[in-house]
Amino acid sequence: MIIYFSGTGNTRWAAEKLSMATEEKLIYIPDVKDDECEFTLAEGERIGFCFPVHGWRPPLLVRKFIKKLKFANTDKHYCYALCTAGDNIGETIDILQKDLSEIGLHLDSAFSLIMPESYVGLPFMDVDKPGKEAAKKEKAAKDLKEFEKSIINREKGLFELTKGNWPKINSRILGEYFETHLITDKPFHVVSERCVKCGICADVCPVKDIKGGLGYEPEWIHNGECLTCFTCYHHCPHHAIEFGNRTKNKGQYWFK
Repeated sequence: MIIYFSGTGNTRWAAEKLSMATEEKLIYIPDVKDDECEFTLAEGERIGFCFPVHGWRPPLLVRKFIKKLKFANTDKHYCYALCTAGDNIGETIDILQKDLSEIGLHLDSAFSLIMPESYVGLPFMDVDKPGKEAAKKEKAAKDLKEFEKSIINREKGLFELTKGNWPKINSRILGEYFETHLITDKPFHVVSERCVKCGICADVCPVKDIKGGLGYEPEWIHNGECLTCFTCYHHCPHHAIEFGNRTKNKGQYWFK
């Protein structure tokens, strides 16, 4: 099985490719109810975790899900992780391994894919230019082909990770600041004159934090689950959603 989360589609693409290559089922974390987090594995079934990097860490949604995750049997089952990021991943896999160890799982291998940038929540961060976006996608497709071979062959001790120059600082210090201060839905708002009340933002929000739908201007519920994944922002067809003043005149991106 491949357990995954994706906001703007980078990780969904990778997870779907892996699913086709390994012939193993996909499980989308936001679709799993709290009382459905226990799984029984088939003989020889792999356990894969795929997710984007948020603030040089696994997304909070993924970490919370792992705490609830139970397997009836995990002996001799190959376990791997693949994360996607716009730049580097810091100690993301180290943090994931610690979380998994608490439920009795150990990673046999882990991989990172550099994909087009989608985080726009800071003044100096924007989506990639078209040329860079295309180059990242092309390289990611080639890298993923190699990762598929390693996963199919159940290779162990293989860590193809882009940790960056300061993984500890990024994941421990900046990551802590990111989770404490930057993961919030409070700055999100709608520019009414641009909004056509299509309901797309409410439909794509993975944590159901937006009240709305066709014919209604969206409202953030402030349910404490927002990931600042910017899925709502990127999918708005008229760029009617802003994040304070930090997204003004910035681009939009989702995998297509």
